[in-house]
Amino acid sequence: MKKVLAYFFATIMLISAIGHIASPEVYTELMPDFLPETLTHVLTAIAEATIGILLLMPKTRDKGGLAFALLMVAFLPLHIWDVTRTEPAMGSAGAAAFRLVMQFVLIYAGWFVYKRYKALPAIG
Repeated sequence: MKKVLAYFFATIMLISAIGHIASPEVYTELMPDFLPETLTHVLTAIAEATIGILLLMPKTRDKGGLAFALLMVAFLPLHIWDVTRTEPAMGSAGAAAFRLVMQFVLIYAGWFVYKRYKALPAIG
């Protein structure tokens, strides 16, 4: 289960990193206006790609899980902000609320990967 989660999150992070560069408009709606758009896309893409790579490599999978959890914590205010908007980027208030709840699940899942690999030797 832990390896499946690690590979799943690695895939999501790498696809998202590419998306921030190839199709930034998909993510722009989620960003508050006060953030510099291009810089935010580039820094987010770098962070997500780094986390994806860390999750793929057995020796760094624990660090990848922790970094994933921390990134999800960092994104939490954006999802709280989206829930409070008149027109949420997620499409509807219900979808935004569901995404906010899922954010806590993702935080826990990243922590789960971190804890499971932290205690084990890196064997693949």
